[in-house]
Amino acid sequence: MSANKMKGEDAMETDGRLDDRKVKILKAVIQNYLDTGEPVGSRTISKLTDLQLSSATIRNEMADLEELGYIVQPHTSAGRIPTDKGYRLYVDDLMAQKEEEISLREQQVGDKEKELDSMKDALSEKVDRVEELLQNVAKVLANNTNYATMITTPKVTGNKLRFVQLSQLESNKLLAVIVMEGNLIRNKVITISEDISPENLLKLNLLLNTTLTGLTLQEMHLGLISKMESQAGEHMGIVKEVLDAIVETISKADDLKIYTSGATNIFKYPELSDSGKASELIYALEEKQGLSGLVNDKDDSDKTEDDNHGIQVYIGNETPVESMKDCSVVTATYELQDGMKGTIGIIGPKRMDYEKVVDTLKEMQTHLDDVFKKT
Repeated sequence: MSANKMKGEDAMETDGRLDDRKVKILKAVIQNYLDTGEPVGSRTISKLTDLQLSSATIRNEMADLEELGYIVQPHTSAGRIPTDKGYRLYVDDLMAQKEEEISLREQQVGDKEKELDSMKDALSEKVDRVEELLQNVAKVLANNTNYATMITTPKVTGNKLRFVQLSQLESNKLLAVIVMEGNLIRNKVITISEDISPENLLKLNLLLNTTLTGLTLQEMHLGLISKMESQAGEHMGIVKEVLDAIVETISKADDLKIYTSGATNIFKYPELSDSGKASELIYALEEKQGLSGLVNDKDDSDKTEDDNHGIQVYIGNETPVESMKDCSVVTATYELQDGMKGTIGIIGPKRMDYEKVVDTLKEMQTHLDDVFKKT
């Protein structure tokens, strides 16, 4: 081989690699040949690639590729077909690309797991802050009004699943952290009937979150569940056990917490300080007896309601709690975010200062909204 030819070959192939333009043309030749089984000409390549090169330029590049041994012309009048060396470059590049895709996918999976862990920790902190905030609200209202007060933790209307994270506790036990819309977190220990590897547990986490995120219980229909079980393959049984636990957790409706404060304020009002009435009322406030009736009773046509603020006023016998029939109760609905709603209540004598109580509740609704947005 002459010195000039060797110099030209070095320009075309540096360190065993072709320049980008030649690689694109070679890949186009190989792909077209794989599709058609026919020799490929420069005119065909000019139509198929985005190189925006003339047929003459492509023809020169193909001549270089032939000289380097990547393609060959089976006979004079035909186009080119790949050689073994051409196929080798094509396959090596293809495998390298697949490795990059796999690496990227693994990185994305890892990032997703970190995101789930981070979100779980953040949401746990937020839930703790909300419950502490609500207890403080009950105390502040009792001090400001000199009446007894109550406040419920928020409930979510139409529970939607936000995400699920499964972690291995023991060989046959998983911890499911189930986060519902409104940042409500529930933990569930699930006993499984078979072992599962960390890799398959990761895949199961992704399957659950990809398929179920944003769905209500009603939207988790049999067709969807069957599809998930089918996708789980050999771990179909585990998917069924996990789905049963998720459904059970979302469907539970007995998670309402009620905080009260200022029960002893009732002794400031002679009409409520009768020993029998007072003891019943204090017991109801301290033991939360029947207070859920103030939350669930939304359709009583006899109560006064301010539609603009969700304020409801129960006077005497209108009150759904038996021990409060000699009282007036004013409740307000507060809403934090994502459909999270709860009830604030102020309990006092029938001669309570209604204007002050209603104004106080309206201010507290606004305050809760502002404070929660900052948490």
